[in-house]
Amino acid sequence: MRKVFASRSLLWPGAWLLILTAGAAGVLLAYSLSARHGYAQLNNVLAQQLDLYAAALESELGKHEYLPGIVGFDNDVQALLRTPGDRGLADVASRKLARQNVRAGSLSIFVTDRGGVVRAASNWYQPASLVGQSHADLPYFAEAIKGGQARYFSRSATRDAPEYFFAQPVRQNGVVAGVAVVQVSLDPIESTWIALASQSSHDAFLVLDENDMVVIASSPAWHNRRLGRLSAVLDAGSGRAAPATASAPGEDVTGHGDGLIRWPGLNPAAPHTMYMAQNRILTRQGWRLVTLTSASDVTLDALRNAVGAAVLVAFAGLLGMYLALRRRAIASGLRARAALQRAHDELEQRIVQRTAELHEMNRELMREVRERQHAEEVLRASQDELVHASKLALLGQMSAGITHEISQPLTALRALSFNTQLLLKRGEAGRVERNLQSITDLTERMGKLTEQLKSFSRKAPLTLGSFPLASAVDNTLLLLDNRLRTARVEVRVDIAEPLRALCDGGRLEQVLINLCANAIDAMQGAPVRTLSIRVWRAGDKAWIRVGDTGAGIPEAVHARLFEPFFSTKPSGQGLGLGLAISADLVREFGGALRAFNTGGGAAFEFELNISEESSHV
Repeated sequence: MRKVFASRSLLWPGAWLLILTAGAAGVLLAYSLSARHGYAQLNNVLAQQLDLYAAALESELGKHEYLPGIVGFDNDVQALLRTPGDRGLADVASRKLARQNVRAGSLSIFVTDRGGVVRAASNWYQPASLVGQSHADLPYFAEAIKGGQARYFSRSATRDAPEYFFAQPVRQNGVVAGVAVVQVSLDPIESTWIALASQSSHDAFLVLDENDMVVIASSPAWHNRRLGRLSAVLDAGSGRAAPATASAPGEDVTGHGDGLIRWPGLNPAAPHTMYMAQNRILTRQGWRLVTLTSASDVTLDALRNAVGAAVLVAFAGLLGMYLALRRRAIASGLRARAALQRAHDELEQRIVQRTAELHEMNRELMREVRERQHAEEVLRASQDELVHASKLALLGQMSAGITHEISQPLTALRALSFNTQLLLKRGEAGRVERNLQSITDLTERMGKLTEQLKSFSRKAPLTLGSFPLASAVDNTLLLLDNRLRTARVEVRVDIAEPLRALCDGGRLEQVLINLCANAIDAMQGAPVRTLSIRVWRAGDKAWIRVGDTGAGIPEAVHARLFEPFFSTKPSGQGLGLGLAISADLVREFGGALRAFNTGGGAAFEFELNISEESSHV
């Protein structure tokens, strides 16, 4: 009995120590889990809120983005830019811009000539009319007059309100004749944010440009301030590379993980407040949208849960102590040995079972490897067959032109031969020599054509090697020469320097023929039919672009452009495989085929790896 009481007296201090340790661990664990859950919920709420703000901002900007293009196609605007000094045309265009401005809800719409002088504006009737003002020194004009779309943000000097400009060149006969500009006010969005932030001193909303300058904020005091340190902390928290940035006055921001930051300058009355921060990158504008909200409520909830967990752990510890003493009294060495034996038997059985499973998995894996190797071989063979079939389809489409290219020289050869016989009888050796030279030239042209046809139709596996890009362009134009002349298409070739690329020459020509043939089809009925082929170097890449002056690629078609069996041509004039096969061939060369509208038609371009031989040219 004395031994039992002695053992129990020794057990109590250890049990109490265990309970205290478990209680402390429980408190820390409860606090950590509760805080993590609270931060996760707060983070989700912020993410949804940020999505709404980002959607509202992008929607406000997006609904005006295409308006300059619509203005540029207006007949009155086109007529005004042809005769910029005509006041009658200016009044007509300004009235129409005023109506468009009311319907669009924009701040103003105006059109400048090539010199940047405003010729028509929606506010032509107001004292502060833009008509006659020069915008030549403004960034959006300088960018748009070069032929590109421009976006520009500024704050109004008179109203201190955020404004955004969309600018787009107005073209006449392919030449930039002026610039159409739409001015949008972002003041409603900023006013809404200011109203929301005024309801709580712990929330803030900011928009930073690419230079980390505040362009829109829920607090006017932050306008035009550079917050590079805030961007660096947010980038570091999201895993993006963040350069070392010195803190500006009032910007002593520090990151604490899980989206938490401490920013004493945001609320000087509570400098130790932790904030949950979320940010989104608005790629089209190059802006960063940031929302911050206080995490104090999450911390208080975590402390309350920790206290409750401490009580539960203490109760559970006492209960566990009672059960442990009871179990000690009834446990026996026999049960312990039996448990040990069972564990040993189960371990041996598990080892045998796992060994058999590993052997079976290894056999299954080897079978799958063989099946995949076979599938790859079948796929590669099928792809080669499809590429060859596409070549034959192209030759079929060009058969009429090829027949014409061969029949014309044959007719000429018969006539020249007959004339030569007559000239020989007359003894006119000089004219005989000229006829023979003409016959030689015609046979050389026919030989080049048949040799190119033979090379193009050859069925061969993909072989990457150094190939001159100028030869690919020349061979393509040779095969399409009759179609180009029949369709009255002007060809413009711009090859900046002799380049050689790592590719399969025959398949590269197949890609170019597909793109040029599609361009010829796209320009049917167009007033101006120009096929442009440009080859240039950018770093260690060679770029090839094929452009046309057709109607361009409709938005609904663009997403499915490279899908197999998708075609916009009438039934029977194509299977819809040309662009899909071309994209796969370019991908095999290590590049990517892209399509886009140029404002005056469509263009396809892709890049190739430059071979080492080009660097020595």
